[in-house]
Amino acid sequence: MTTLRWALADGWTVARRDLIHWRNQPMTVVFGITFPIMITLAFGYLFGGAVRVPPGAGYFDFLMPGMYGMTMLFGLSATMVAVSADAAKGVTDRFRSLPMAPSAVLIGRAVADLLHSALVLAGLLACGLAVGWRPASAGGALGAVGLLLLLRFSLLWAGMYLGLVAREPGAAVAVQTLEFPVGFLSNAFVAPGTMPGWLGTIAEWNPLSSTVAAARQLFGNPGWGGDSWVARHPVLMAVAWPVAITAVFFVLSVRRYRLLDR
Repeated sequence: MTTLRWALADGWTVARRDLIHWRNQPMTVVFGITFPIMITLAFGYLFGGAVRVPPGAGYFDFLMPGMYGMTMLFGLSATMVAVSADAAKGVTDRFRSLPMAPSAVLIGRAVADLLHSALVLAGLLACGLAVGWRPASAGGALGAVGLLLLLRFSLLWAGMYLGLVAREPGAAVAVQTLEFPVGFLSNAFVAPGTMPGWLGTIAEWNPLSSTVAAARQLFGNPGWGGDSWVARHPVLMAVAWPVAITAVFFVLSVRRYRLLDR
């Protein structure tokens, strides 16, 4: 218990460092909030007439849960850039020289990035409300937001591991490039049933698909549905996928952090 309390206290100290950066560099936060809003408005008003939606569905009612999920996915590269930049500048090595828990630096990064993602998601939710999107109930909306942040939390650990492995911010370009096919190879905007059989199966088992489908269900918004097991249990899979991803990449990240000087 003492070790855990020590790790959490040290983690909060590291998180405060990033929060101070927000105060000193507010445009980073502003851009993080406004960029997804601009993309949403572009999808809504420029491409809305060209995108097929479920029968009887309003376009923004269908679009917004997909945009919420995509925004959580695109945070992966931001975490990777921040971690690799700290490693390249020697910040990580300075932290390692201090008497703190080995997991504290990673926990602090996770807390700061999750808070940033919550702000970004709040801005996007406000955008959705402004353009006419509405959740069916407050309770369902809270559950959907929780699942979206759970996905983001799991991807934080994947981003931290990749950042520790790469140790160069430039390597994040490759991850940013892969975010788009991974994001679009899901049910966020296109029904997996319209894809070739093998590709549709991959899309249905994409963790993003489970979170988006669960968010649509909890928000009370229209979705694609499906006959496969994973499509019929979106909420269960929206919990199981992030838990599994976190379990794998938390261990890998801590192990990689301990081996940085070897």
